[in-house]
Amino acid sequence: MGVNVAVVGVTGAVGTEMLRVLERRNFPVDEIRPLASSRSAGKNITFHGKEIQIQTLTTDSFEGINIGLFSAGGKISREFVPYAIEKNCVVVDNTSAFRMDDDVPLVVPEVNADKIAEHKGIIANPNCSTIQLVQVLKPIHAVAKIKRVVISTYQAVSGAGLKALDELKKETEHVLSNDGEYNRNVFPHQIAFNVLPQIPQSDAFLSNGYTEEEMKMINETKKNSGRQIFTYNHNHRKGTSI
Repeated sequence: MGVNVAVVGVTGAVGTEMLRVLERRNFPVDEIRPLASSRSAGKNITFHGKEIQIQTLTTDSFEGINIGLFSAGGKISREFVPYAIEKNCVVVDNTSAFRMDDDVPLVVPEVNADKIAEHKGIIANPNCSTIQLVQVLKPIHAVAKIKRVVISTYQAVSGAGLKALDELKKETEHVLSNDGEYNRNVFPHQIAFNVLPQIPQSDAFLSNGYTEEEMKMINETKKNSGRQIFTYNHNHRKGTSI
């Protein structure tokens, strides 16, 4: 017997990949309900060879839905997840909206799948860098207790969404053509052939000298591990010490 699945933010980079994964793994879907903003409503997505019309995300979008996959930003999740829960829809949230809530399990299946059973309507996943990190740390920690980890992450432009990917493409073409200054909109500095210390728009330096993204890795790793085995050094600035 299949389940009814809603994908919130279906037109974004992550939402598109969610559809691909559901297809690739032959997840038992009876109904797929693609949800996005009114700008995308009426357009079609393809799922298992069928054209399905995108619907506008509203407070009534989750009637009859069993699982809601959210990846449209924290603001959207905070606004619409409660409506999904009211309809007995279990939410898997890909944003940072609920990750650090005490009542919400922060799950990486390879690390703490047992926590899924504790959910009260919401299951959160850590950010992409934390997910990769804890899968490596768990088996190492089981054999030899870890005292300190120094992390340097180099994250893909795709993490900032489709607009960022488009800006990378256009700016790369611009730089290669040696056509003067490029008028960028997403990134604060040139991203083509470059790396930046902050993820644009959402990231900021905090009073302790770390960025929000670095602190996410610190806090989420502690919560996901279920142990206070990691500490961070305020004075360490080359990478993130957790």
